[in-house]
Amino acid sequence: MRTLALILLLAASAAAQQGYDLVVYGGTAGGVMTAVAGARQGLKVALVNPGHHIGGMVSGGLSGTDTGRKEVIGGLSLEFYYRAGKVYGLDRHLQEIAWMPEPKAAEAIFRDMLRESGVTLVEDHRLREKTGVKKDGARIVEITAENGARFAGKVFADATYEGDLMAQAKVSYTFGRESVQQYGESLAGVRAVTASHQFAVDIPARDESGQLLPEISAEPRGEPGTADKRIQAYNFRVIATNVPENRVPWPKPEGYDPKRYELLARYLTAMTAYMGRPLDMNEVGLIRIISNGKADFNNRGGFSTDYIGKNYAFPDGDYATRERIWKEHEDYQKGFYYFLAHDPRVPKALQDEANEYGLAEDEFTDTGHWPNQLYIREARRMVGEYVTIQKDLQTERTKPDAIGMGSYNSDSHNLQRFVNERGFVENEGDVQVPVQPYQIPYRSLLPKRGEAENLLVPVCFSASHIAYSSMRMEPQYMIIGHAAGVAAALAVKGGTAVQDVPAPELQKQLRSEGAVFEYGIEHQNRALSVIRRRYAPAPRRGPVPWGLPAKK
Repeated sequence: MRTLALILLLAASAAAQQGYDLVVYGGTAGGVMTAVAGARQGLKVALVNPGHHIGGMVSGGLSGTDTGRKEVIGGLSLEFYYRAGKVYGLDRHLQEIAWMPEPKAAEAIFRDMLRESGVTLVEDHRLREKTGVKKDGARIVEITAENGARFAGKVFADATYEGDLMAQAKVSYTFGRESVQQYGESLAGVRAVTASHQFAVDIPARDESGQLLPEISAEPRGEPGTADKRIQAYNFRVIATNVPENRVPWPKPEGYDPKRYELLARYLTAMTAYMGRPLDMNEVGLIRIISNGKADFNNRGGFSTDYIGKNYAFPDGDYATRERIWKEHEDYQKGFYYFLAHDPRVPKALQDEANEYGLAEDEFTDTGHWPNQLYIREARRMVGEYVTIQKDLQTERTKPDAIGMGSYNSDSHNLQRFVNERGFVENEGDVQVPVQPYQIPYRSLLPKRGEAENLLVPVCFSASHIAYSSMRMEPQYMIIGHAAGVAAALAVKGGTAVQDVPAPELQKQLRSEGAVFEYGIEHQNRALSVIRRRYAPAPRRGPVPWGLPAKK
């Protein structure tokens, strides 16, 4: 094992000493597509990943894909789901696309795409804190990992959920919520009324002795429409199963204390009286069925898997702070499931159902079957050449520099749980507002010209909290990553700043690779035809089976 580790370390060191046309930092789905797109354009590409898993949330538990209107998904994003269809043999059922692949299948596809395109993948190379980015004026020259490995490049892309390369490059960014006044967004800021994922019944926020119940903040809500630095809640998208042969019992977290779930106990009791029956598992956590007897478990309702209000220090936190927050989220959510499965205050019908499920033994085998990626729904957001805002999703939906499309709801999870004026517990911040399909502008990937002229940001892109809440879906990250890779190639070949890449030339190349710029099934069919040609079987040579006549 030591010999293998040494070989891998030496290989990574050798890779780091080379210069690259494009250096992508971050192995998220968006980062993979940035790297693949650049390599397919002939660039010498390195994907530098801080961890050792590839695909971010797509392979980290979010299998119930947030597609929105599927017709807007094209290019490498659609190609990924097309390849998933091949993995599952959907052609047997006259289908082509698997929208909800298992995590292990998703990561395998990503790794295949990187290998086939010739990307140099360097894993377990986290950016050195504070001094990991070297610049010459407005150009990034190289990045340095914690182990001292350096990666020089002509163009860089920050494809992490956190935006660390972007921040160290001194690119303008923000986090939290803007006020209604800042961009004229009616949905911005603190919400006066939060209807979704709310407590349907009044539950006193304090116990009989007047003590605040656990998991409720003593801080005031704030005035509606005002800005704050609160962050929408994170959780883990757990892959569970009720197949006994593949089921691992819900783990008991370190330091488990059932008292921290007192609000959950009271919530379950109150909802049983309110509904005339206990809640079921799909009501305390959204269940999305995926292949092979598994399900993607998400947040749902007033008290669920979202660890509300406990991630505010994450976006600008150092590595130690983030690791602490990550572990706190893991312990909270493990405790949530363990409570449902074992606490006597849980209604028996719900408890029995909870015990029918457990973690999937064949997923996340190196992390105790617990997801290897925290769902960082939002962290830093760049303030770049163009800030995409609410109107870009609702009323001004076309763009001259369109690189793809989005269509998912404006979707922010709750940001705080507080005591309302009547003394009851209340959640705040959830946004669920439909949008019409809209075009994503290339400018949203671009830093301000004077700050960085060879950096693209396909994940922590330039958008308000409200616009980001729709654009942040994984298919869109892949769409944007595809555009970033092609744009990097145009910048390298043209010797220009990324801000000077001609939009028509970028669009032409993206369209030839199956990108979708207009809503409608005919546009996705065109994209699919591009992908089918790429994966069409090679012409048969030699004898023809079954005695069929050979084509002349």
